[in-house]
Amino acid sequence: MSKNSPLLTIVVPCYNEEAVLGETTKELTRVMNRLVTDEKISDASIILYVDDGSADRTWDIIEEQIASHKYVEGLKLSRNFGHQGALIAGLETARQFSDCVVSIDADLQDDVDVIYEFIEKYQQGYEIVYGVRDKRDTDTAFKRNTALGFYRLMGKLGIKLVPNHADYRLMSKRALDEFVKYQEENVFIRGIVPLLGFKATNVYYNRKERFAGESKYPLKKMLAFAWEGITSFSIVPIRFVSALGFFMVLIGIGIAIYTLFAKLFSETVSGWTSLMLSIWMVGGIQLLALGIIGEYIGKIFRETKKRPRYTIEKNSYVENQERHLMNSK
Repeated sequence: MSKNSPLLTIVVPCYNEEAVLGETTKELTRVMNRLVTDEKISDASIILYVDDGSADRTWDIIEEQIASHKYVEGLKLSRNFGHQGALIAGLETARQFSDCVVSIDADLQDDVDVIYEFIEKYQQGYEIVYGVRDKRDTDTAFKRNTALGFYRLMGKLGIKLVPNHADYRLMSKRALDEFVKYQEENVFIRGIVPLLGFKATNVYYNRKERFAGESKYPLKKMLAFAWEGITSFSIVPIRFVSALGFFMVLIGIGIAIYTLFAKLFSETVSGWTSLMLSIWMVGGIQLLALGIIGEYIGKIFRETKKRPRYTIEKNSYVENQERHLMNSK
């Protein structure tokens, strides 16, 4: 394929998205038709839904749409591997036949019309195009402030991220070929993509309200995701523990000197309160330190197993793409 009419695959991870899939297909099909009509992409381009072990009718709906929609194909994972695992499954599958791949969530909060700008940037020579939220008006004040705080913290830890960018992006085949070389078990895609170093740019858009269904990232998952990003890309927390330990040693030396001085020059008896406070403070810091170190040891344990990051149960995409390529010869 030439860059004038690249074969585009739109990868859409899905988990219990039966309420929104119909509208998602309608909107993405509209964008695909426009791009094909304007000869921006090949008419063999695909919308690839990745069912991440959904417990509702998500896969049944995907199969129905495969039968009735020109662009739709499906990838069914054997169980729930998480958003990042499902996204990687889609990206690694799509890169086999695609010139470029766009990843987007199924909830229609990301503006699908921005895909047109993604393709234009790709044709201008950009290997990676980030979809960046221009505003966060749809978020609560708490979510907005914590997100901004997260990006600032990651920056101070030396982790390069694109602020206000989630997983809405375009990647060229060249970028994807390099991306799949990153085989760590503890995956944080937003941190890996900037490491590729290819020519990149941003496209800004306003995020919308979720069309239907419930958010798959409640506070608990957001905090876990943030912690995964920090510990996957930085050893600063361990260094912080080391610095804290050194600081506590200095405090201990100071207390020892004070205790010795009091013993030699006064009859003051150490109080129960100060003793208990010292025990609890030091014990708490030790448990905190062990917890942080244990987190890294746990990651090493997971990495050494070399388990697959996903398992594909059904794959209509590869079968149909191979048939299409055979017919086009």
